[in-house]
Amino acid sequence: MKVLAVGDIVGENGLEKLKKTLPDIVESENIDFVIVNAENSAGGMGITKQIFQDLLALKVDAITMGNHTWGKKDIFSFIDHKTMIRPANYSKGVVGKGYRIFECKGKRIAVINLIGRTDMNVLSENPFLVVDDILKEVVADYIFVDFHAEATAEKIAMKYYLDGRVNVVFGTHTHVQTADEEITENGMGYITDIGMTGPVKSVIGMDVSASIKRFVTSLPERYKLAEGKCELNGCIFEIDDENGRTKKVIRLNRM
Repeated sequence: MKVLAVGDIVGENGLEKLKKTLPDIVESENIDFVIVNAENSAGGMGITKQIFQDLLALKVDAITMGNHTWGKKDIFSFIDHKTMIRPANYSKGVVGKGYRIFECKGKRIAVINLIGRTDMNVLSENPFLVVDDILKEVVADYIFVDFHAEATAEKIAMKYYLDGRVNVVFGTHTHVQTADEEITENGMGYITDIGMTGPVKSVIGMDVSASIKRFVTSLPERYKLAEGKCELNGCIFEIDDENGRTKKVIRLNRM
């Protein structure tokens, strides 16, 4: 089983890059299942119904979110769609699902979305305890976790916490692809952050000048999306269908 996880789509330019690049990756790499984080896809904050439909047209299997889940009110019209997953550790009673189970090549794939609590400015439950509860009820052949978090320490702690209990943990949110991909001694695939799909000349997808002004002046300069050439970041996880261990973790960076 080969699963592709695509890093945070940043804005409409990032979406266009995905449209141009994803079909070729799926074909050339023989991808069986595609997970895309889309919480920044609409103007850098949230997702719209049109973008959601575009992702379905691309045959994306699972769409994960993050701290900007509710950035566009459109989401309430499709949050319950079978492909949509929002962070599982949002407050109890919130609409949507924190994990879903999919069928692929005769296997059941569970995709869990969690959000970190360190420097995220989002009220949420403890992701470590919430994932414990989820794993007690999930029945699946493979379990993938998108941990949308700021702190590398929190993500690495989750790696050790879930090692041997899930098949893959990959991080999102920081938009910078890390070079620490690994297969743990228990056969779990891991990477701290898979990066972003968005403008190359940018500050994590945002306009360079506006971003620098914020840091130099400490004034609340409004962020705006960067333009120009885009890149697609992601990671391919190849799972052994016989024993469920991860065989390969391959970082992608398509310009």
